[in-house]
Amino acid sequence: MNVIMLAPGYPGEMPYFCRALAQQGAKVYGLSDVAYKDLPALTRENLSGYLHVASFTDEDAVVRQVVQAVGANTIDRVVCMWEPGVLLAARLREALGTPGQGVEQATTFRNKDVMKQVITKAGLRTARHAAATSIAQVKEAAESIGFPVIVKPIAGAGSMDTFRAGSMAELEAELAKVTSYDEVNVEEFIEGDEYTYDTICVDGEVKYENVCFYRPNPLIARTHEWISPQTLALRDLSPAPVAGGIALGRSVLEAMGFQTGFTHMEFFWTPKGEAVFGEIAARPPGAHTVDLMNFVGDVDLFMGYAEAELKGTFSQSTERKYNACNIFKRAQGQGRITRIEGLQHLMERYGEHIVHIDLLPVGAERRNWVLTLVSDGYVVVRHPDLQACMDISDAVGTELRLVAG
Repeated sequence: MNVIMLAPGYPGEMPYFCRALAQQGAKVYGLSDVAYKDLPALTRENLSGYLHVASFTDEDAVVRQVVQAVGANTIDRVVCMWEPGVLLAARLREALGTPGQGVEQATTFRNKDVMKQVITKAGLRTARHAAATSIAQVKEAAESIGFPVIVKPIAGAGSMDTFRAGSMAELEAELAKVTSYDEVNVEEFIEGDEYTYDTICVDGEVKYENVCFYRPNPLIARTHEWISPQTLALRDLSPAPVAGGIALGRSVLEAMGFQTGFTHMEFFWTPKGEAVFGEIAARPPGAHTVDLMNFVGDVDLFMGYAEAELKGTFSQSTERKYNACNIFKRAQGQGRITRIEGLQHLMERYGEHIVHIDLLPVGAERRNWVLTLVSDGYVVVRHPDLQACMDISDAVGTELRLVAG
């Protein structure tokens, strides 16, 4: 089976998807805008060929180049696990006559306004919303919806470039920072805890599902640098907020007509006990959440996805053994990491429950915490008991310190 994989080297999880596709029997042909030599070694080891394009932003040129390179050969799948490439992948499928998600459906997963129209039409609860292409339209939409509101890029991923405004004065202050303007979605602010609903599907049937809880909500975590954000994958999927989100998520998948592959949805659980749809993407979750899901059941969901994509089957275990949490660390200070404090003591107390550590080493330049959730590294904790998992995660969040200077 011949598979074109967009961006096989980025983000960091992509080499593992590339390897899984190859190990499941595919000939994987990479497509990206970086030189072959700059791809991760794991990616290069599992590619059967590679096409370097000048830029993914010129989609017409990329489609022409790929069609010419493929020639009379058959491409059985075009896969993309990277949010900005979802529409390009759909265009390539249509140009090559390859099965899978086409442009119309991909647009419903990329355009938040169109997405919410589909969800609303299906009778599912989502935030009141409106698209805006100018500052004047943002203000008009906010007045119509009512404060507080959330403003987010209409084709964005995660909470990047998203802000909350509780009044017209706050909205104007945020808009004054804008130097260039693209289309955005203005939404009703939903008060509640934020969760994810992640699935691997085959022909519209959910084969694997997972729910994560954000501690704290992403918008808060992106506002305060001192916070060590957590993504907590839950072992027990039966409590009301979780079960309610799963029921909503399955209805969303049906409304969106999703067939085969990974999905990543976010929903809110309100104080009134209502699950409210946030958004959904036709890709896996980022920020090492697939790794986190693997730790929950000692499984390999990279392989699970590849099997579902290529063979239409799923043989990974769905047993949930642990709660698992990613704790992301942000260094204090600026410049290079000068020391790491508290790690040895944490390992002495909780070592058997700390299953992975990936922190920037001393001497490394700290990352821009605004641009990446992973920030300056992360630690993975897991425990079969939820409260114990949260207690250990909070200890890591408060006692582990990276210092830069």
